[in-house]
Amino acid sequence: MTVRRPRFKQADLTRAAKGAVAAGLKVGSAIIGPDGTIKLIFGDVGTNTSNSFDEIQGT
Repeated sequence: MTVRRPRFKQADLTRAAKGAVAAGLKVGSAIIGPDGTIKLIFGDVGTNTSNSFDEIQGT
């Protein structure tokens, strides 16, 4: 059985986040894809947890 190499390393995310901060951007969150891609979300991450079903229920 072969051992698969991890597609994502913590150092990769750290490097991406530090680069964004150095460019003057505020990292709000990060999404790591199953293939190891890193997507950074910039700005403040809202805490709004409501969805369309909440609107139907009126809550």
